[in-house]
Amino acid sequence: MVNRTFWLSRIEKLWRHRTVIWLSGVRRTGKTFLCRSIPGVEYFDCELPRTRAMMEDMESFLDGLHGKKVILDEIHRLQNPAQLLKIAADHYKDVRIIATGSSTLGASAKFKDTLTGRKETLWLTPMIMADLLDFKSANLDHRLLRGGLPPFFMEKEAPERDFQEWMESYWAKDIQELFRLERRASFQKFLELLFVNSGGIFEATKYTSPCEVSRTSIANYLKAAEATYVAHIIRPFSSHKPTEIISAPKVYAFDTGFVCYFRGWDKLRKEDRGGLWEHFVLNEMMAQLQSREINYWRTKQHREVDFILPLRNGHVHAIECKMSEKDFDPAAICAFRQTYKDGRNFVVCNDVPKAFNRRYGDTDVRITGLTDFIAEIIA
Repeated sequence: MVNRTFWLSRIEKLWRHRTVIWLSGVRRTGKTFLCRSIPGVEYFDCELPRTRAMMEDMESFLDGLHGKKVILDEIHRLQNPAQLLKIAADHYKDVRIIATGSSTLGASAKFKDTLTGRKETLWLTPMIMADLLDFKSANLDHRLLRGGLPPFFMEKEAPERDFQEWMESYWAKDIQELFRLERRASFQKFLELLFVNSGGIFEATKYTSPCEVSRTSIANYLKAAEATYVAHIIRPFSSHKPTEIISAPKVYAFDTGFVCYFRGWDKLRKEDRGGLWEHFVLNEMMAQLQSREINYWRTKQHREVDFILPLRNGHVHAIECKMSEKDFDPAAICAFRQTYKDGRNFVVCNDVPKAFNRRYGDTDVRITGLTDFIAEIIA
């Protein structure tokens, strides 16, 4: 059994603040495996009818759990999951609960009460750098090609059937149950195109014809994919200068393995790695910060900074992602800093073992590896 130390420590820390944790993440990111690796935990699979039956009398069910750590897996399958968690948070302070689901809490109609002030949230992303250490793997190419879902990552051969089964399960258990969308073929075509075009500017009209649906349907598909963490919408950062792009979001797929699979890549070429590294850095930031409040910046003259990280003090970090430090061109970051003076500049590279500073005109840039970068932004 692999102990995912980063995530286990996050769970223990969150339990110090609240007795209920909402653990979300896409199907097969390892939520169940992670929960069952917690020592002394009692596990309940809410997909089973007998489990749901024993929870019909909520107070009697909770009475038998005093002093225990409890997993309520796939809790959205209960008739009134929010009520159970609310009772537990208010009246059973010695019971530690993790409730799991594939989506954000507010995505399901069953969670009209989102338990504000009663729960902590933890989003389990695809595998991050700490997970690679736990899985005793330093092969970045393998992580980029196979992706960050642990069962797929551990396969020696390309798990083609697993990718297709995941798509079918995602439609049946997440999209149908939570959103009641129709036209499975159209939605799955949309998702495939989204993976192929991942990291690019999103234009809904380019999806309407191949998916044979309206622009409104495409917008609804994207909202569903975002709510279930399958797509990340990265919106432009702007102060509405006439030279800036202000309305075109970029959309990233949740996992590099699905990007590679739907692009038909069974091995990585040098030119493939840069875009996948960008996805990997984004995944790491979201996991560490537990936030999708990340932007990008682009001008009408095609100067672009990969990611902009707004801070609470009004400063903004500018972040470029490069497989190699020698591929970095400072022009975009320097242009960005002509308008936005406050904040730090980072170039996150795969081939930089120790971070260092470099000056380009009036602009200071931190050239760094991913681990050092994360340590600096969360300090």
